[in-house]
Amino acid sequence: MSIHKSDIKKITIQRLHEMKRQGEKMSMLTAYDYTMARILDEAGVEILLVGDSAANVMAGYETTLPISLDHMIYYGASVARACKRAMVIVDLPFGTYQGDPETAIRSAVRVMKETSSHGIKIEGGAEIEESVKKILSAGIPVMGHLGLTPQSINKFGTFSVRAKEEAEANKLISDAKLLEELGCFAIVLEKVPATLAKTVAEQLTIPIIGIGAGAGVDGQVLVVQDMMGMNKDFKPKFLRRYADLQTIMTEAAANYINDVKSGDFPNQDESY
Repeated sequence: MSIHKSDIKKITIQRLHEMKRQGEKMSMLTAYDYTMARILDEAGVEILLVGDSAANVMAGYETTLPISLDHMIYYGASVARACKRAMVIVDLPFGTYQGDPETAIRSAVRVMKETSSHGIKIEGGAEIEESVKKILSAGIPVMGHLGLTPQSINKFGTFSVRAKEEAEANKLISDAKLLEELGCFAIVLEKVPATLAKTVAEQLTIPIIGIGAGAGVDGQVLVVQDMMGMNKDFKPKFLRRYADLQTIMTEAAANYINDVKSGDFPNQDESY
């Protein structure tokens, strides 16, 4: 059942911060197209992330690295057109902000102007400080991303849990505090120990959204194709499936094929 109401106000940064202060959990899902985004918006999801995970689930790449800024703008605009209530955040893809603040601001401005989204998300801490400052200086909301950062997969060499050792955990806490001080409005923590994520959420005043980071954070995010059961081969520990769309869609397609081949579709009522 949809919880979306026409009189529910649009989700803003101020609303998210109010939810944190009141202890109200936040829901966040990825979306990459108009139809899915419209469904999720009407269901009442607070944040829709146009993630660079589109490289995986939409284009079939093994990593997020190949996706371009033009692709992200296309997906972002499609999602933003569908949303009446949800906040829409777009990932800046690999190579569009690291190491060069001027490139970062150009990338972020393009996203905001060409998608009508509400902010951008970027991966990293102290190493991208200048890019974060530059983007924020233009009045563009920034969501941070720490822990497992998929754009750095070639550095990590694995998608395993991050910050299990004390030194990396301390750096993550330091980076999270830095992002808050710079002005980021929220941070995603991906695949980190639950106790560490809880500590970060307690020490920061901005919302902490987890994926594989336990229940002690302020909200949760999943890739929509994963939680809808459209890809049964992906089975991380943190994933809970809420539907089995792969089976439903496969059976629907098979029934359609059978009806076409048997001549049952279209019938007289379905013909002009």
